[in-house]
Amino acid sequence: MNVERSENLKKLLEAVPAGYLVDAKWLTNQRIAYESFRDYVKRGWLERLERGVFRRPLPQAAQRNTIDWKICLLSIQHIMGYEIHVGGSTALGLQGHAHYLSLDTTGTIWIYGKGIPNWLHKLPLDAKLATRRLSLFADPTLGLTSADARDDGLPDLPWNWSLHMSGPERAIFEALDELPTRESFHNLDMIFEGTTTLRPKLLTALLHSCKKIKVKRLFFVFADRHGHAWRRRLDPEDYNLGSGDRALIKGGKIHPRYRIMVPPEFATTRATGNGT
Repeated sequence: MNVERSENLKKLLEAVPAGYLVDAKWLTNQRIAYESFRDYVKRGWLERLERGVFRRPLPQAAQRNTIDWKICLLSIQHIMGYEIHVGGSTALGLQGHAHYLSLDTTGTIWIYGKGIPNWLHKLPLDAKLATRRLSLFADPTLGLTSADARDDGLPDLPWNWSLHMSGPERAIFEALDELPTRESFHNLDMIFEGTTTLRPKLLTALLHSCKKIKVKRLFFVFADRHGHAWRRRLDPEDYNLGSGDRALIKGGKIHPRYRIMVPPEFATTRATGNGT
């Protein structure tokens, strides 16, 4: 092995903890030639997971048939640098706003991003993924945050990595966008019940940035049902809620104020405490 090749390998090993992933695009950006990939796999320095996707091998005792979805996402975010974040009900659950939601191997993990790699759905992850583009908001980064991933059974990391995800305010809008096919009114109602600490200033910015009339109307349907303190800081008249009735579900009723078809039990108004 020549000196340049040895130095490139050294940089690779320093950047990728054991068990974490890289793809061919990242490897070539590290000046590692395509012809070297096969040699690295043969020597046991990399493990091929899928065409163009590799993992730095784990110790034999720690090997498993599936890949932890959090390790995969941390690799994508912190090593490969894709603009991807965890969102929707997954982000709400990870931040304590949806304790009843299943986030184990049977749950759906909601991933949002720009240029999500095609190989992501081909990996043997320990959870089912649902991917979405960054199309809900005019500002694609508004309301994003990071959460510590160290308390979730992940290996110790030499760096202070965290999962990039939607904060609870943004995640609420992302979850509402999935009604009624991929999320349920009952689940969202339970989530809203616990959202007592949402920030009205950020909610205002998200309402102005949100591109979907359906989502904004649904937001106020649920917000009015629960009447948290932050609701009193939001006036629906300040936002573009469109005009005309909107169909959403079959067999529902049109909400008398927000003019969107919802289950009958949601088609009621409640006092919000601010006269709006």
